[in-house]
Amino acid sequence: MKAVRFHKHGGIEELKYEDVDEPVAGPGEIVVRVKACAINHLDLWERVGLPGVRIPLPHISGSDVSGIVESIGPGVENIRPGSATLLYPGLSCMHCPACFEGHDNLCRRYTILGLLTDGGYAEFVKVPAVNALPFPEGLSFTGAAALPLVFLTAWHMLVTRCAIKAGEDVLILGAGSGVGSAAVQIAKFFRARVIATAGSAAKLEKARELGADFVIDHSRRSIRDEVWRFTHHRGVDVVFEHIGSATWQDSFASLAYHGRLVTCGATTGHDASIDIRQLFAKQISIFGSYMGPRHELLEVLRLVQKGYLRPVVSAVLPLEEAGRAQQMVENREHFGKIVLAVA
Repeated sequence: MKAVRFHKHGGIEELKYEDVDEPVAGPGEIVVRVKACAINHLDLWERVGLPGVRIPLPHISGSDVSGIVESIGPGVENIRPGSATLLYPGLSCMHCPACFEGHDNLCRRYTILGLLTDGGYAEFVKVPAVNALPFPEGLSFTGAAALPLVFLTAWHMLVTRCAIKAGEDVLILGAGSGVGSAAVQIAKFFRARVIATAGSAAKLEKARELGADFVIDHSRRSIRDEVWRFTHHRGVDVVFEHIGSATWQDSFASLAYHGRLVTCGATTGHDASIDIRQLFAKQISIFGSYMGPRHELLEVLRLVQKGYLRPVVSAVLPLEEAGRAQQMVENREHFGKIVLAVA
């Protein structure tokens, strides 16, 4: 089969479009013929190298996969070759208390498809059969692939961790990203007022189209000043943070009394400081969030099928142009998701 993989960590030039042995389904596993695979920032970090994470080399990235079941391994039931599927990107042991309780993203062995295993930048990918979800009706393979990781992450952050409520003010950083564009939609579904940031007029206009009530060009305006202006010096109830060092101080300063800050990433760096006096005096809560359990993704897909949420696809490129797709993400040339069309 054809796949895009890297043999050593480094720049875009390390991505090689080449022939690779097709995977074979073992007990409890399936092989999926990949139709589409979305790009994530995680893919770029894998290529460059993640401190403390030993990625098997050569490596095939890709966490968000839609496709057709090609073959099934021994013991697999209720899944038929030829059926369309969308893959849940979380991999867990399925045997520990966290997994049994439906909190598989808290499993000590939890990882993401395409991180420590080969992923979807290929014509075929092997996964546990339990990761195969019913294909969402009414969507293309491209649209389906744009959903799992970012919508699951945003849902877990806003709904599970922060318990978002109608009428609350929510600040969403980086609305042009995949997770940011998902968060705008989820916050609006819960009837919150959304303040969204982005770095260009075009992206801000698209954020408004998704439902943002107020937008901030973070390349030209102070986020905290604009938040305080919009909220009449009250601050926001929830800050949706995934940028890191570059926005942390503004995010923290934008919170109202009893506000909540939730973070899932640190794209611009992980160093941050907190004024502890502000933390206790304003009774602020800070939540960490990582992916989400499979039942939450099923809830997201139910809302997608009813038209409340929708995938946002910025561009579709062929598999062999994975390097160009990653470059577009690095250069922030997208709003929503960039997807590889594989077959």
